[in-house]
Amino acid sequence: MDTKAYIEDVYGQICRRSAGEGEFHQAVDEVLRSLEPVLERHPEYVDAGIVERMSEPERQVMFRVPWVDDQGVVRVNRGFRVEFNSALGPYKGGLRFHPSVNLGIVKFLGFEQIFKNALTGMAIGGGKGGADFDPKGRSDGEVMRFCQAFMTELYRHLGEHTDVPAGDIGVGAREIGYLFGQYKRITNRYESGVLTGKPVAWGGSHARTEATGYGTVYFAQEMLATRGQSFEGRRVVVSGSGNVAVYAIEKVHALGGRVIACSDSSGYLVDEEGIDLDLLKDIKEVRRERISAYADAKPTARFSARGTVYDVPCDLALPCATQNELRRDDAAALVKNGVIAVAEGANMPCTPEAVEVFREGGVLFGPGKAANAGGVATSALEMQQNAARDTWSFQQTESRLAAIMRDVHAQCRETAETYGANADDYVLGANITGFLRVADAMTAQGVV
Repeated sequence: MDTKAYIEDVYGQICRRSAGEGEFHQAVDEVLRSLEPVLERHPEYVDAGIVERMSEPERQVMFRVPWVDDQGVVRVNRGFRVEFNSALGPYKGGLRFHPSVNLGIVKFLGFEQIFKNALTGMAIGGGKGGADFDPKGRSDGEVMRFCQAFMTELYRHLGEHTDVPAGDIGVGAREIGYLFGQYKRITNRYESGVLTGKPVAWGGSHARTEATGYGTVYFAQEMLATRGQSFEGRRVVVSGSGNVAVYAIEKVHALGGRVIACSDSSGYLVDEEGIDLDLLKDIKEVRRERISAYADAKPTARFSARGTVYDVPCDLALPCATQNELRRDDAAALVKNGVIAVAEGANMPCTPEAVEVFREGGVLFGPGKAANAGGVATSALEMQQNAARDTWSFQQTESRLAAIMRDVHAQCRETAETYGANADDYVLGANITGFLRVADAMTAQGVV
């Protein structure tokens, strides 16, 4: 069998059947490119149609979400839930509320989630959802009414043994609370395990807020250790200033590094003394202002609305904002300025061209499905606690998170060595490790 021709044929079919879904095509292409050595050794996966089945969602739900704003005007948004693969467990993946959300983006995120969730070793399948609703600038009442309308349709597809959403961009503790309240109201069940990312006071997990950012830094720490290095004294840039970015900055500082730059959609700021985390949290989480307010408050900082945060010379870069934010020119600038490692805190923030620049430049690169798996891993830990009516301490949860990230890193390297020539190829290692776990489960469960 010509494995390369088979992969190209499958990819062509996917593109034709999912026309116009560019982000989904990109995510599938990255995975399929890694699978050639696996399919050559295991032709039974081809015979069982594993690749074709894994690339097609088990279920796609799209629905309208009508709600009323504070002026009494009826608004209509579009909601989505893509339940991609349940071979390893109930569908698990966040909800994203952002104007850019469409079916292609939700499918890309859900497809990535299959492999990310498999890498954690937890019993969770892959899914994703959201809406093209923008909570930014909306009152609490408007957000509540939207969440109630959204859950009024979505609830029928959820359940702690069926599909367990969490938060993502635009969906934090406030939104999760409103969503859970409506689910409980409709179903008349206090099913705390049906949503994760809840406040600790009513079923949430300690360290969940910090988990994605912390986990990304733990993964980067493991990558550095393979070269006998650490974060100590390193200059680091972090894109974004949301939840993932804030807690990545916090953990970098705890490990002795110095984050000198971060960003938001208006531009980026540089503080050579190191980002003042308390000030950043106050501006972004309390005052909800643009990052330029940081520079207004701190004389050592400067804000720029031109260029990107990747123009700042650094040793490590942690892209934590959104998909395809780091492009070829950004990667070239980082390599030119001596970057040694890049770990994705966001989902697919680096374009394929940027990843190739890192590969050619000998830069350690941790793909999002591995590097940011800490968030969903801690969500699965929250599900464990909910099932046992238990609560773990912050230290206990963070310890589990650190161990999971070390294991994810070790498995990526081991698999890369088994199927490729270079243990540093984390893309190949992550894709194949995740694929094998899901493929074996699908094979055992028959053609379903």
